[in-house]
Amino acid sequence: MRLVLDAMGGDNAPAEIVRGAVAARDLLEGDEIILVGDQEAVERELAALGASCARLRVVHAGQQVGMAEPPVEAVRRKPDSSMRRAVELMARGEADAVVSAGNTGAFVAAAHMIAKRLPGVRRPGISVVFPTLHGPLVLIDVGANVDSRPFHLLQYAVMAGVYARKVFHVTDPRVGILSIGEESAKGNELAREARDLLVRSSLKFRGNAEGRDLFNGRFDVVVCDGFVGNIVLKCVEALADSVFQMIAQEVRSLEPGARDALEPVMTALQRRHDAEEYGGAPLLGVDGVVIICHGNAKARAITNALRVAATYARQEVNRTIVEEVAKAGGCAE
Repeated sequence: MRLVLDAMGGDNAPAEIVRGAVAARDLLEGDEIILVGDQEAVERELAALGASCARLRVVHAGQQVGMAEPPVEAVRRKPDSSMRRAVELMARGEADAVVSAGNTGAFVAAAHMIAKRLPGVRRPGISVVFPTLHGPLVLIDVGANVDSRPFHLLQYAVMAGVYARKVFHVTDPRVGILSIGEESAKGNELAREARDLLVRSSLKFRGNAEGRDLFNGRFDVVVCDGFVGNIVLKCVEALADSVFQMIAQEVRSLEPGARDALEPVMTALQRRHDAEEYGGAPLLGVDGVVIICHGNAKARAITNALRVAATYARQEVNRTIVEEVAKAGGCAE
């Protein structure tokens, strides 16, 4: 696989991005990683790491997209940005997947404008994975579209179901729609109308999912519009961080012997529930493999995002999405 990485995207670029790329190169035997960005800066980071150039290639891009820039305008007015050049490499068939921790809105816009959508897909959606005690839960959409229609949510469910099966080996994903109660009459108009479509689909639809159902094992895939999904994502991230900080604070107050005894438990617990272990979030529905990383992603998150990108491409997720969307009536509302 040829994996292209926006080396200048994110709060910790290029140092952490390059570190993550080198670690991924060593992990993914036979895959090539293409680093797009300021060639001098990228090569300086590679030299600092003492990394060989085997299966690492640098493509120069003289511009960067800032984290606060207006998305569409940034893509159009910066044709030599590392983000745009990276997406173009994939769109031209010179790479199999693209990864960036840069401006999410600009990355989504670039994918829309340059890579385009898969046949039959009306709206691509960003999908994230929540680690739970019962296995991974896939939530879609978490920010690509703040105004969705019922049909878009049906397609989100189809695409996320394929992703869960192909990448996380969930045999027959149980699908739910995020709402304010279990009863079928609960929810706003969008949720109720989307529910009707999901009931009539061939998916394993299990009804409304309340917020608590994201972590209790009732569902494998949960759909919502991007406005709600983004709020849920940020709340979950903040809550998880806060809980781990509180636990760590309590552990630090213990006697040294008790602290030492709990340390391996804490390490295992944090690792199990660390979102960085799952890599980035795929933009499902675009013609290509587009993996979005958190803006503050460090090396380990980048490494895992590249790993997820390679798995996604190898499993031919997009080919299956096109087939399943067509079966669901993907070309007509």
